[in-house]
Amino acid sequence: MTAQTIPAFLDFEASSLDLIASYPIEVGVCLPDGSLHSWLIRPHVLWLDWSESAQQVHGIARATLEREGLEISEVTHTLNELLAGQVFCDAWTFDSFWLHRLYKTANVTPSFQLESVSMLLSATEVQRWAETRRRIIGELGLPIHRAANDALILQRTWQEITRQTLSDCQTNAL
Repeated sequence: MTAQTIPAFLDFEASSLDLIASYPIEVGVCLPDGSLHSWLIRPHVLWLDWSESAQQVHGIARATLEREGLEISEVTHTLNELLAGQVFCDAWTFDSFWLHRLYKTANVTPSFQLESVSMLLSATEVQRWAETRRRIIGELGLPIHRAANDALILQRTWQEITRQTLSDCQTNAL
């Protein structure tokens, strides 16, 4: 597998799971070469939604975002420099909502198209996804629900699923 055949993966953490009021608080990407990038996002003045239960999951306090987060325009500019073509996520309904909210607030158009990882998978691969992902999380030993880690987990899970399919094809060809 070469870097050209490996897609980029993206993940967001958010203020809550409310698809009306929530907003992105962290975005992470895993590029085809395996390099990771992530940014905390300073909330826009009109972004007021906050869920204590979501904070317990991702561990990022709103005060941390206000103190350490980057301006929305800086995050969108950097994402546009890094990403092109199709970029994949595993929670398209949520991730596309947060991507739209981020870019609309910055008044910028994304340089890439966000798609569901399921577009890359056959029915058999979709069935293997959850178990393979659990195994990858265990092997990597990284905390989950942080954007860069989750993007890496996506890439490694996709790579393992792809390897399994290739191995199955080679076995069946014998």
